[in-house]
Amino acid sequence: MLFVFHILDKPGTSEQRLALRPAQYEHLGKVEDRMLTGGPLLAEDGKAMIGSLLVIDFEDRMAAQAWLDEAPFTTGGVFGEASIQAYAQNWPRKAAG
Repeated sequence: MLFVFHILDKPGTSEQRLALRPAQYEHLGKVEDRMLTGGPLLAEDGKAMIGSLLVIDFEDRMAAQAWLDEAPFTTGGVFGEASIQAYAQNWPRKAAG
């Protein structure tokens, strides 16, 4: 099942984010084959990273939460407010097989 992760960084953690980025990318690599999309949320200036939006396939919500709990941005104190929602992809339309 697909899950959308909408996560906002804690204020003042931009330096931590950059320092932890290699470890976070390694963690993301563990689910890369199940990831529909992902990337940073940006501030109004279109440059400053203020969070993350990810859509990843997990067996269930508990597995999705466990993956987020183990993320370096979580354990390193970057991630603040986070929501995880089940998601059904309708667009773009998938070709009938």
